[in-house]
Amino acid sequence: MLKRLACLLALLAGHAAAGELPPIAVYMPKVCLACIDWAEHLRQNGFTVKVTQTDEMDAVKRKLKVPKDLEAVPSASIAGYFIEGHVHADQIKELLAEKPRARGLSVPGLPLGAPGREYSSPICQTACTVLDTETAAPRIRREFYETLLVLPDGSTKTWARH
Repeated sequence: MLKRLACLLALLAGHAAAGELPPIAVYMPKVCLACIDWAEHLRQNGFTVKVTQTDEMDAVKRKLKVPKDLEAVPSASIAGYFIEGHVHADQIKELLAEKPRARGLSVPGLPLGAPGREYSSPICQTACTVLDTETAAPRIRREFYETLLVLPDGSTKTWARH
């Protein structure tokens, strides 16, 4: 009985914490469907998302102080941190909980399999990481990639591997 009560309290605490997430400002070029999907991923994971579509992404990245070699397509700002690229919502929540001394998180480039960059197929029900040989042009559905913590001096360390 106590074990069930502890689980219930932990579950309720998780829901309360999700309601206390700061808003996230997402910047993306006009029209980026993968960026829209990433913003939706954030919403589905408890974030209040304000989307700004702009033709001035270089200026946004300079303002947020995103190192050039860590750039992706979408950029975001939350609680004093930048979020660059298709970062998982759970990793942003970890960043907010741990509050490391850092500039932010980055998933450089556009790796397949990152939130908003999923590739689905009706013949694969489990997010395959193999070549789709049923189509005319075989394609990898998922790539291995890292989420990087960007430290104050611009150096990085691995925050998560996917």
